[in-house]
Amino acid sequence: MRILVLCGDYWHPKEGVVAGLTPIFKSEWHVDFTEDATEITAEKLADYDSVIITKADEIAPDNYKVWKTAENQAALVDYVAAGGGLLVLHAGTVSGEGTAVYDQLVGCRFKYHPRDSAVTVAPLKPHPITAGVAPFTEIDEHYWIDVLQDDVDVIFASSSPAQGMLEKMETEPYDNCPTTVYPSGYTRTQGKGRVCVLTPGHLLPVWHHEEYQKTIRNAMDWVTFTT
Repeated sequence: MRILVLCGDYWHPKEGVVAGLTPIFKSEWHVDFTEDATEITAEKLADYDSVIITKADEIAPDNYKVWKTAENQAALVDYVAAGGGLLVLHAGTVSGEGTAVYDQLVGCRFKYHPRDSAVTVAPLKPHPITAGVAPFTEIDEHYWIDVLQDDVDVIFASSSPAQGMLEKMETEPYDNCPTTVYPSGYTRTQGKGRVCVLTPGHLLPVWHHEEYQKTIRNAMDWVTFTT
């Protein structure tokens, strides 16, 4: 299997993603990591069985221009519709102006996260991606997302405890929020292809947690029709 990983932004440096994902990959997988979103072209994508996107909006840590051009958004949609696999992790759910095509492909849009806390991730039902995965808890950014597509099949939910004083939530939401539960893993299809979104993954211990490693391996097998 050939995999292209698009990663690297101010809050999620490429080095951290490489350190998090490399132990997860199977030895027979050939993986190329890149920070360069200009590689998201029809010609380049044709060389890969699947794509992992774990990169927020900006082109680079020192360039806040949005990388999702009309051309590479269209290339991703066409790639998946033709049968390519797409796995979107954590920062890959973050979007900005002019990214509606990408957002609809992914099926959600990041809206917020409170201060790092103990986040519990739990499978909701039997699915090839949840197979053998037990609930787990790690300190992480708890991503709150808006689901955009009706065909989204939610297979994981995440929860985090209340923080601070709820009466301060409107003015200081980062430190003050209620107990929350959000979808943290789901699947959808686009044409002949498959999409999986998993929202955990800000801190390295989350990537290295055995249950999350199983989840990502299962997700890669699912989006590439090997399971």
